[in-house]
Amino acid sequence: MSVLFETSLGDIIVDLDTTLCPRTSLNFLKLCKAYRYNFCSFHNVIKDFIAQTGDPTDTGTGGFSIFHQLPRSSPDYSPSPFFKPEVLSTLKHTATGTLSMAIAGEGEGRGAGSQFFLTLAPNLDYLDGKHAPFGTVIEGEDTLVKINEAFTDGEGKPLRDIRIRHVIVLDDPFPDPVGLDVPENSPVPTATQLASLREARRARDARAQALTLEMVGDLPFADVAPPENVLFVCKLNQITKSEDLELIFSRFGTILSCEIICDQKTGDSLQYAFIEFKEREEAERAYLKMDNVLVDDRRIHVDFSQSVSKLHNSYVFNKTGGRPPPNKGGGGGFSSRRRDDSPPSSRRDDRDRGGYSRGGGGGDSHGRRDDRGGYRDERGGYDSRGGGRGGGRRDDGGRRRSRSPRRDRDR
Repeated sequence: MSVLFETSLGDIIVDLDTTLCPRTSLNFLKLCKAYRYNFCSFHNVIKDFIAQTGDPTDTGTGGFSIFHQLPRSSPDYSPSPFFKPEVLSTLKHTATGTLSMAIAGEGEGRGAGSQFFLTLAPNLDYLDGKHAPFGTVIEGEDTLVKINEAFTDGEGKPLRDIRIRHVIVLDDPFPDPVGLDVPENSPVPTATQLASLREARRARDARAQALTLEMVGDLPFADVAPPENVLFVCKLNQITKSEDLELIFSRFGTILSCEIICDQKTGDSLQYAFIEFKEREEAERAYLKMDNVLVDDRRIHVDFSQSVSKLHNSYVFNKTGGRPPPNKGGGGGFSSRRRDDSPPSSRRDDRDRGGYSRGGGGGDSHGRRDDRGGYRDERGGYDSRGGGRGGGRRDDGGRRRSRSPRRDRDR
């Protein structure tokens, strides 16, 4: 009445209560004997609660009882995918490692298939009467601890793939049902199971990479997806302008923006661009027609954009309530008053040397000296004498306003 599970985290041996739960134990033992649990994953792990498995589809919605998998000619065949397990008031989910069949469905269709779970904490009386306990773990508590500590996604699926690799029935007191097919050797994974393994591995890797990018700030959140109406165009000729590209692509639909990315210092084209259409269908038509087309003697490459830069900027804008990030400038605030990135001490040194005053010798990023030696301030005010702060009057906003030479002459 014992079964050994060889999992990817270690071995687990369970002992069944065949006396109080004969039908549940029969279903479980024959599923194990027919290797129906091989390569099943623990698709639902809730810390300090349960670890659920037994679904060959790894979706949490599959799995049939052994009676439904028998030939129709067998007297033990059941047309229903579920069977009625024994739910006894004397059997409770009191101990860690309790083995219980998962019951699903409503009304007359309520029953158990092949899915089962192991409890990861004691005294889970919430499960009593709703599911069917019929055994307990007698060896492999350390494996349960490892499963309980596994990191999971929002749906309870472990980020690290945890599976049943092999099942060995140590003791079986029940005769086999008529028509039960027991393979001589452990079967190899099916094509569906192999695809599930690869898909789970790819999804796990992608999820881990997205979480890493979210932590370093490159993504606003891990589940962000690129927009479907933006195309990425590369291999452009350096002479191609944004206006030319927009004119070429405008025949496929309404273009919201078309921008060729240029070097910030030199202004030269980096030979790639982003084109945003109003509708996704318009972007699809442009993608199908314009890839590998000759534009300005260059065969361009067109693909759907994978950039989430605009989504990230919108996320930051909404997160900060529209306030500009630190040291990014903007209307008002500390960053708008300090337009250079030098420390406060160096700005004080600049004022001492006359580089920060209005009309003084030199100037800074707030204004420029004109040809007459004066200082034109972009924030308002003009001092043609180049004589520093003296002689000016303050306007209504508290700033010093320089007197014009004509006004001095009239006086």
